Amino acid sequence: MALRDALQRAWWRPRLSAVSLLLWPVSRVYALVRWAVQGPWRWGWRRPWHAPVPVLVVGNWVVGGAGKTPTVMAVAQALQRRGWHPGIVSRGYGGQRSDAAKPLQIRADSAAEETGDEPFLMALRTGLPVWVCSQRVAAAQALCAHHPEVDVLISDDGLQHMALARDAQLVVLDDRGAGNGLQLPAGPLREPLPRDLPPRTVLLYNAARPSTPLPGPCARRRLAGIQPLVAWWQGAPAMQGLEAWHGRRVLAVAGIGHPDRFFVMLEQAGMEVERCALPDHARLTPRPWPADSPCVVMTEKDAVKLPPDQLSAAEAAALHVATLDFAIPDSTVDALEHLLLPLRRT
Repeated sequence: MALRDALQRAWWRPRLSAVSLLLWPVSRVYALVRWAVQGPWRWGWRRPWHAPVPVLVVGNWVVGGAGKTPTVMAVAQALQRRGWHPGIVSRGYGGQRSDAAKPLQIRADSAAEETGDEPFLMALRTGLPVWVCSQRVAAAQALCAHHPEVDVLISDDGLQHMALARDAQLVVLDDRGAGNGLQLPAGPLREPLPRDLPPRTVLLYNAARPSTPLPGPCARRRLAGIQPLVAWWQGAPAMQGLEAWHGRRVLAVAGIGHPDRFFVMLEQAGMEVERCALPDHARLTPRPWPADSPCVVMTEKDAVKLPPDQLSAAEAAALHVATLDFAIPDSTVDALEHLLLPLRRT
């Protein structure tokens, strides 16, 4: 934990630290491996699989926490409102299935521990077909075969994955931008930050203002409300506004890539927050908070790991979920449709 925290502090400093400089030679090895893995696809030695419908990849150039999951859900719902029928494929990162190489559709009786917390959340919140597989091509093939109504595929976190051909890509960056500008493990970049946007690429900032010189609009991100865990699982809207939570002391739990963002949002809503930061995709068994905590507020990504029927009534009563209102600009949807519409199946 301490090593991870020190590494991330070094990543997100604009100036290079001693840790980053020490790891710079290793980042060159990482870049060489990435080049070797992606090279056959880029040079045409291997051919990607082309889906029968347009494919939109949502991903980022930096490691976790930039906001891919809410972006995937917002884009899917925005396209749905415009008459599209989206389907979502994901690698199912964090899932514990023994048969992870077998495509699986996420259903109401699936378990987030098996499918991965983010894909389960996307299925629960959107109601759209979501398939997971360690091989994204297999997930895409299964989804297309089982859902002929789907006319656009959204690939979650597939920016560096080359086997599935893409027709457009949406890159998400948050307020941290590209950090120190170095690749893993010396910095947060999965690949070098380009000087200009690549072809057929749309950039979205999950931030109040752009955090790199690259052009792109900003999403709106705010808390929608807080509701009991049981009500959230039932799909009920938050009945109490955030003003009802002003001045309340809560234990805030966040197993996401950038937990401080969640804590700050709660504090800005007027709550007295005791922070419980967990690693991204952290398991919640056993509970990483005291059993007698009277009021626990967690992210939706954490809530999917706690089905109410597996909790005692007393434990469930103490748990609450902070729901997120995440909206992308119409200009972003327009730009994506400009790339996807010519390829739409009629």
